[in-house]
Amino acid sequence: MSLANFIPEVWSQQLLANLQKVHIFGQGAIINRDYQGEIRAFGDTVKINAIGPISVGTYTRDTDIDDPEALTDAQAELKIDQAKYFNFQVDDLDQAQQKPKVMAAAMTDASYYLRDAADQFIASLYTDASASNAIGNNTTPHTVVAGTPGQGEYNIFDELVDLRVKLNKAKIPTGGRFVIAGPEILAVMLKDERFTKANVAGSADTLRSGQIGRVLGFDVYESPNCPVVAGSKYKVIAGHPMAWSFAEQIVKVEPYRMEKRFADAVKGLHVYGAKVVRPAALAVLTATVS
Repeated sequence: MSLANFIPEVWSQQLLANLQKVHIFGQGAIINRDYQGEIRAFGDTVKINAIGPISVGTYTRDTDIDDPEALTDAQAELKIDQAKYFNFQVDDLDQAQQKPKVMAAAMTDASYYLRDAADQFIASLYTDASASNAIGNNTTPHTVVAGTPGQGEYNIFDELVDLRVKLNKAKIPTGGRFVIAGPEILAVMLKDERFTKANVAGSADTLRSGQIGRVLGFDVYESPNCPVVAGSKYKVIAGHPMAWSFAEQIVKVEPYRMEKRFADAVKGLHVYGAKVVRPAALAVLTATVS
């Protein structure tokens, strides 16, 4: 493949599209991209402004209302502090007719592994969820089962009810809520018919962008990147996309000729950052499986 035929802009757009397509934690249904803006390089910062709550008073006829209150503001910073790269070569000895296919396959693999790194980074932010929204912890996890719980056990459906209550008490919108669990916890869920009956779950949709259905107003997703602590303590993360923000950019995709080899090479740089901006909009269950 001639470097003259390599168009960096085309490869860059293809790679970013792959990332957005296969993300679980990074997809729009899970985390918002409201502040992505113009991310050009590692080290960029996105400013996030917010105002405090506005008081509401009771109006009495023919009575003056209170003086206007001064709005309080707060500013958070979403730092683009993560940078990952790929760098691979394709030797000239590969048959010419196969070289474009090899290059395309390598770019697909690069997309997958960049996505996986970003996904794990976003998942790790569960620690910034509101402490009052935690159910179980690393010291005293809840052992979950599909059926009637025994001594010291908890029914997994009931645990999701409790996660829902946490978000309701925090006044988080009901529309757009999600819950993400790893394969071990999802296996327990799927053994309880309340998760699999369409009339209970609210939807018969499966396997869409990692989504396996709906239950209790949650879109249910499976991700092997859900954190696991100390080998067998699984995190189940529930929330709303307003809880956290994610910004990413493929800032460089460059072809070059290997100096000491007869080979073409390509390298690319992916920068991103994520931040929990509304801790009350995340709830976390720490569970073990009996």
